[in-house]
Amino acid sequence: MNFQELDTLDERLDLMRKLAKDFLVRAHQVDIEGSFPFANIQDLKNTGYTTLTVPSMYGGKEISLYELIRLQETMAEGDGATALSVGWHMGIIMNLHEKNSWKESIFRYLCEQVKNGALINSAQSEPKTGSPTRGGRPETTAEKVKNGWVINGRKTFTTMSPVLDFFIVSATIKETNDVANFLIPRSTNGLNIEETWDSIALKGTGSHDLILDNCLVESEYLVEEFSSNAKRANGWLLHIPACYLGIAKAAQRYAIQFAKDYSPNSIVGPIIDLPNVQQKLGEVELKLMQSEYILYGVARQWDLTNDDGREKMGAALGAAKLSVTNMAIEVVDLAMRIVGAKSLSMKNPLQRYYRDVRAGLHNPPMDDMTIQLLAKNSILNH
Repeated sequence: MNFQELDTLDERLDLMRKLAKDFLVRAHQVDIEGSFPFANIQDLKNTGYTTLTVPSMYGGKEISLYELIRLQETMAEGDGATALSVGWHMGIIMNLHEKNSWKESIFRYLCEQVKNGALINSAQSEPKTGSPTRGGRPETTAEKVKNGWVINGRKTFTTMSPVLDFFIVSATIKETNDVANFLIPRSTNGLNIEETWDSIALKGTGSHDLILDNCLVESEYLVEEFSSNAKRANGWLLHIPACYLGIAKAAQRYAIQFAKDYSPNSIVGPIIDLPNVQQKLGEVELKLMQSEYILYGVARQWDLTNDDGREKMGAALGAAKLSVTNMAIEVVDLAMRIVGAKSLSMKNPLQRYYRDVRAGLHNPPMDDMTIQLLAKNSILNH
């Protein structure tokens, strides 16, 4: 079955649930080995999932943001690392189409490659700049030469690096000190991946370092230059909280099944009948409902809003990410309280969910920046 052949969200969600079941089976092994979920990514490519955000003008389905986050959330119920990894690829294609910021011929070429199975991600973070959202200038450099650009530098947190075909690399142009993005194919001489990813969370994202050693790229592969203007709102980044909501739902599912099955000899019947367990399950359900309402609501608002209106949605997008991510952490904690000490066993998926869900605190936008933005908005509006 192929996502491209399915016309409704319900049909696509059904197919994603089937894939997510396989991802869940593989997740433990990938986690304990610290390896990469090659089989999951191949399944997503084989079923046409990685092409769903390609614009219709280039033969794609051009799915909405709402549909994207629903599919990404469902994928994360099987494996959060796979979902976060491919979410960057899916969202970048969506974002480039919405912003129309690249030369049309280059974007068309990229979409053609994606339809043939290519994967892309952005490489922005560096050891000394911290999160790109805080404004650090890249130490990676780009120098103009006769036949293109020579790129040198090191990028960190290059998620999905084992299988990427294209990298969007930020660099400081030597001659002008301006910052620009360059599209760099994996086949470029001097491009290498150094396997540095040793995080205890989302081990399967393969977020290694990207090494650029005198990489020569064509002149037209300078795809975007940045001004000092404020950054534009990015709806596609909702794939991040969607991932953590999916992990939280996986924790809920496990906790409920455990509570139905576990019957210690100190009580009659399973623990799911106990008021204190039902209290925690009720709290879990409430937090998931709240998360769905804000995440789905903001995504739908984005889909229904024109470009000018979207530029005013930065605070809402940040609030959705902050709320959903933090509530997901609370949900996993409650699930572990229900299951008890067994949740700390390496064989138990809850300990993986516990580690993985906390990674959301370090994905953009950061909580403190969102709170500052909300404060500014409230002051301006009152």
